[in-house]
Amino acid sequence: MPPEAAGQKRSAISLNTDGERHPLENSLAVSAIVIGLAALVLGFIPATHFFGMLAGVIGLPLALYSQLVSVTTGERWLNVVGMVASFVGAAFALKHGGFNP
Repeated sequence: MPPEAAGQKRSAISLNTDGERHPLENSLAVSAIVIGLAALVLGFIPATHFFGMLAGVIGLPLALYSQLVSVTTGERWLNVVGMVASFVGAAFALKHGGFNP
């Protein structure tokens, strides 16, 4: 019986909506969004264009692979947000100089 039917409330947000554990997929999805958001923030700042580009180049393939192996919808949401953030962050970093010192 699900916890909601028994009168219990779920207190934690979970990516495992199917009731099973997916530690590898969850960690990939969280890593993709964290690196993507880092690329986005670092790409906006002209002085940190190198690190923004580096985070974008790492974050986009990571998010794509994470999307490939994802199991639940929550993981897929994080992956897509991480992909977009990595791409936009890398684009802004490229505008500010990319990998040039």
